[in-house]
Amino acid sequence: MGKLTIPQIEQKANDIRKDIIKMLLEAGSGHSAGPLGLADIFAALYFNIMNIRPEEPEWADRDVFFLSNGHCVPVQYATMAEAGYFSKQELGSLRKLGSRLQGHPEREKLPGLENTSGPLGSGLSQAAGYAYSLQYLEENTHRFVYVVMGDGELDEGNIWEAAMFAGKNKLSQLIAFVDRNNIQIDGTTEDVMPLEDLKGKWESFGWHVLEIDGHNIESIIDAASEGRAISYRPTLIIAHTIPGKGVDFMEYNYKWHGIPPNAEQAKEALKDLRSLGGKITHEGEGV
Repeated sequence: MGKLTIPQIEQKANDIRKDIIKMLLEAGSGHSAGPLGLADIFAALYFNIMNIRPEEPEWADRDVFFLSNGHCVPVQYATMAEAGYFSKQELGSLRKLGSRLQGHPEREKLPGLENTSGPLGSGLSQAAGYAYSLQYLEENTHRFVYVVMGDGELDEGNIWEAAMFAGKNKLSQLIAFVDRNNIQIDGTTEDVMPLEDLKGKWESFGWHVLEIDGHNIESIIDAASEGRAISYRPTLIIAHTIPGKGVDFMEYNYKWHGIPPNAEQAKEALKDLRSLGGKITHEGEGV
């Protein structure tokens, strides 16, 4: 798949955010804040960083992606549709009975999904196992494994078991992102279960750690490139993001972690996204 330029990826991210709002409105349930905050990272991954073929999801030489915080899957579905894995018309089936687009990803339902994730804390173990097989069993050193985790998800002990496993085995083909948006369902992460010194903790487990602005496309791409160049250590990218990014009344508000917009809120959200927060003035489309 050809790599897009930074301005093109920024546009993709905004289009993805608009689709997330429409999907959640149609579904009447789901998570808003996390998916909106992750749109830039997903756009960078699918349209520049990862070596993939949407028209050939099972391509043997593909990079693989694991979503650990599965409730954020609307951003993955929207990105995959944008990339051509399936028609964007199918996005309206989110969370519907019998849909391929369930509220948490189910690997066997949709080509292009590499893992099933519902219980938090499992994605890093899944990704580390895959990276181990590439590095030690198959010797496919040209392939990389990417995983996204939520910061609230780091409360799960399984994450740290996987972190030890990856550090011990020097899984240099593993590149993990932590969505550092500082919220979880019950409040701010530092009130619920403080995480800092986050960088120091991961470094103590043998990881190469980077901290970036998770909305700066160039920084996301550069961090992934640096991770691919690191030998004998897995890479963790702490990506500082804004929950609800692009929608003024959702940004930074933990209460939007697990609820969708209603019709009026969706209309306002799409107005924000179509005008890039008022930077563009024109008649918007209807919801």
